[in-house]
Amino acid sequence: MTGFRPSCLARAAAAVLFLASFGAVSAPALQLDPATVIQRIDAAVKNRLDHIAGYSVTEHYAVYRNNDEVHPVAEMTVKTTYRKETGKSYETLSQSGSQVIRSLVLGAILDNEIHINQPGVREGSWLTSANYEMSLKPGGTQQVDGTACYLLDIVPRRKAPYLIEGTLWVDAKDGSIVQIQGTSSKSASIVTGPTHVRRQYTPVEGFSEATHAWAESDSLLFGKTIVKIDYTNYQIQLLPVL
Repeated sequence: MTGFRPSCLARAAAAVLFLASFGAVSAPALQLDPATVIQRIDAAVKNRLDHIAGYSVTEHYAVYRNNDEVHPVAEMTVKTTYRKETGKSYETLSQSGSQVIRSLVLGAILDNEIHINQPGVREGSWLTSANYEMSLKPGGTQQVDGTACYLLDIVPRRKAPYLIEGTLWVDAKDGSIVQIQGTSSKSASIVTGPTHVRRQYTPVEGFSEATHAWAESDSLLFGKTIVKIDYTNYQIQLLPVL
């Protein structure tokens, strides 16, 4: 999600695919060895990659400006189809509001996501120890919507608009992603500030999938802009068991 081009805000908002949300409540629990927790995170990502051939999901995008998070200036609903061998494609189901925002912001976000999810590119965005330095926060677990989670500080091993520096919540049982919150490690351009992001996940057929996302950025062209995304109607296609 350089002078400011239409793709700048999109590149910033593309970090929205690696977001988090709030609501954790502290709960006592035994603290695992940090290396074990990180190994579980890597294993959970690998398990998803080894078993999912593709999926479809309905995504609703809403864009807000000028500190108004009630009345969107543009909206778009798309059906996203992901295939492991090719990446993502989109079908627009509905759209409304400012045509300029839809074209320059939402259209560019989708184009950027197609690029990020191409084979050979997407590996660099995964939430794994290959892409992030991870350190376990002290204090046991926190409950997030009924799930006991470990919290980790995460710092990208390189700077990119879609890599987030912040906090990661993972399921204490299996290391699957529950939430992520932070700031893009690199601004999308010299005329935009860092993008603040958060994202929430839930298990779908045993795999962690996004449910809600939020990203806030600031640019000379659009000013303060917030993009919210809701994900529904997942249909997951599993790879055949050998």
